[in-house]
Amino acid sequence: MANSLQSLFGAIASARDEEELRQHVMVKVGEYFVAQRWGLFFFDKLPSVDSNLPSIVKRALSVEHNPVLRYVVEQHAPVHEELLLPPRAWKMICPRSDHGHVMAGPIVSNGHLVGGVGFTRDRGTPAFNPRDLADLSALCLHLSTWLTKIQSQPTLFNSSNINRLTPREIEIAELVAQGLTSAEIGAALWITENSVKQALKRMFRKLEVSSRAELVGRLFSNTKPPSKEHAAYTKLS
Repeated sequence: MANSLQSLFGAIASARDEEELRQHVMVKVGEYFVAQRWGLFFFDKLPSVDSNLPSIVKRALSVEHNPVLRYVVEQHAPVHEELLLPPRAWKMICPRSDHGHVMAGPIVSNGHLVGGVGFTRDRGTPAFNPRDLADLSALCLHLSTWLTKIQSQPTLFNSSNINRLTPREIEIAELVAQGLTSAEIGAALWITENSVKQALKRMFRKLEVSSRAELVGRLFSNTKPPSKEHAAYTKLS
């Protein structure tokens, strides 16, 4: 396969926002599962089932009608239609030929189901299998972790500034904003302390700042100023 599971984990972790996750990462995930269609869904952004939607869409969003969705909602675990239904039963529930086989998995945040991912294959192609489910379970764990990280990080102040940094440099900047030392950042990212210091030097040059406090101020709008305990962290050493 063009995309390995490990490369997908890295792509998820490096996604800067939901748009990048949808436009780039989910394309790779869909290709990995040899799916004809795929989607990323957050429940707070889905239309109401009572709204003016086509009947087939309403059925797809209904836990009473859609056993795959019901399983994900109740069990917080990935599933495909052949695990839940007898042969040919899914065709009676969803007549669309491009939804001949379906697989879905949960996205969880703070103990609550907040969204999910879904994949479909054309009727006549192989169904999803236990290996697919195992891989999706791992990917859902990484997606849930990504969401928690995105929700907890400070709001970006200037997209032009953040776009000057590489995904690794953004990870370092987020940890700097949390007050971690170079040694602590290195341990968190599995790189050496010296690699962190060298990355910070590059980031300082790119953003035209001379301290960690300035770097945080340049990138984040609602980050609290460093405390006295972290005053020493404003220097590279």
